[in-house]
Amino acid sequence: MKKAVVGIDIGGTFTKFGIVDKEGNCYFEGSVPTQSEEVEHVENYVENLSSKIKSVINNFPELEICGLGIGVPNGNYYKGTIEHAANLKWKGIVPLADLFRKHFSLPVVLTNDANAAAIGEMVYGGAKKMRDFIVITLGTGLGSGIVSNGHLIYGHDGFAGELGHITVYPEGRTCGCGRKGCLETYVSATGIKRTVFELLASSMDDSPLRNITFNELTAEIIAKNAQQGDTIALKAFDFTAKILGQKLADAVAFTSPEAIFLFGGLAKAGELILNPTRKYFEESLLPVYRNKIQILLSEMTEVNAAVMGAGALVWNEILTNNP
Repeated sequence: MKKAVVGIDIGGTFTKFGIVDKEGNCYFEGSVPTQSEEVEHVENYVENLSSKIKSVINNFPELEICGLGIGVPNGNYYKGTIEHAANLKWKGIVPLADLFRKHFSLPVVLTNDANAAAIGEMVYGGAKKMRDFIVITLGTGLGSGIVSNGHLIYGHDGFAGELGHITVYPEGRTCGCGRKGCLETYVSATGIKRTVFELLASSMDDSPLRNITFNELTAEIIAKNAQQGDTIALKAFDFTAKILGQKLADAVAFTSPEAIFLFGGLAKAGELILNPTRKYFEESLLPVYRNKIQILLSEMTEVNAAVMGAGALVWNEILTNNP
């Protein structure tokens, strides 16, 4: 039988799930609401999702399911728990892996979504032959997964690698974590929007972006205007890339990675974010690291990257335990 795994990506609004094999073939992909009145309690949510997954598995009798991989905000790999996730209504510490084990006699592996993206890059993407790399997810916030010597770095408590919450400016922008000046308040899809509005307020430059409200503005719109030569949009990308390049240079000093992969909504801007980031990155590196480290776009396909990344957790666990 062909071996496959279930990948589950839990977001604040929707949960994506699917079945993928080791070659990256996705046999099924679906979604359910993460939080709704019908599944208010986490036990109800897990029961509802497990039922749907079992129904899908039954449609693929030719597949041997080897386990469930789960990517979730504030996921603790060691304990299989969600711990104090700000964008989920299940507060406190939630024993999510144990709840799924009540419905499946299979291995259940859980970590945060950025770590899942890093494992996905290693199993399916551009880091297949790499043992030292970093994945930066540039979405609503900034997440990171750090792989050193072929292993994801979890730290002693399961929460290593929160680069989105290193400090850029101690008295800077307010972050959702409650602190000020965190990297993700400047470098993320939300961060570049905040930069655009600060630039609009501090200059008289004519720009189509003046006609767009904050809630309507997206990183994609900013990128489109930058490609058309809009001064404000170009300045926003340069400011964002400068901070990103400088902080990635700091991160290099800890793990000396072979490459850094950018993934997520802001990374879709391509060379607009890549070129200036590379420039400021090289300028900020210690001489011993210069011209050695690539900054690349993720090779994970955007369509089912979240599901594949979560599923890759299981493959990685199998390979680690059975090298």
